[in-house]
Amino acid sequence: MKNLNDYFTERLSGKRVLITGGSTGIGREITLTLASMGANCLICGRHQEQIDETIAAAAGQASEGTVKGIALDLSNGDEIERLFSEVDQQFAGLDVLINNAALAYGGIAEGSYEDISYLVQTNLTAYMACSQEAVRRMESGGSGHILNIGSMSAEVREEGSSVYVATKAGIQGFSEAMRKEVNSRNIKVSLIEPGAVDTDMQPGSANDKQAQLDKFEMIPAEDIAMAAMFCLAQHERCDIVRIQIRPHLQLI
Repeated sequence: MKNLNDYFTERLSGKRVLITGGSTGIGREITLTLASMGANCLICGRHQEQIDETIAAAAGQASEGTVKGIALDLSNGDEIERLFSEVDQQFAGLDVLINNAALAYGGIAEGSYEDISYLVQTNLTAYMACSQEAVRRMESGGSGHILNIGSMSAEVREEGSSVYVATKAGIQGFSEAMRKEVNSRNIKVSLIEPGAVDTDMQPGSANDKQAQLDKFEMIPAEDIAMAAMFCLAQHERCDIVRIQIRPHLQLI
């Protein structure tokens, strides 16, 4: 068997990767992991300060990969156009899209129509719109890989989270159907569905979250980044279709 570090570096080095929501939580850890393997990453988020921090953290790894970023709001179609203009300027092509940007939300009795619309546009519509733009570029380049970060909420469908659950169930269905559409164009589609992950989206104090981590009721975002790296590093002959990851003692 090959040295795994060499293998992952060989498979990922030089890849042109777009990561939405790449400046916090799961997206940030995926960015740092792929950059450490030599990938060139473009990240987006809503806050420039968080983008700058992630870029600095990646630079501190002293890896061959690069990280650049752009602040924008994926709920807006014009902003998605601006994002892919930046992709074209930075990369002149695209090898990997990681759809990750998402917001938390509760049940149907909460918020307003505008709140629900904003959530759906961010959590689901943006996945579709970014995938559409990515497929166009990957098809012209001859290959590509779209990795969608969903949630086990799509399966568990917990009470009090119906609006959020609807977007994650939509991502699950979208991923499965899109894979059948684009595989023949040499484009892979993978879906990772995490359980409880220590990110800003999870309620509770830092101490509460640490207690859950210690009890294996929550996992760190780096565990999802490792799964993403595993999906993306597979040989062309092999597709990882879906991975579900939950903390060992999150009983769902």
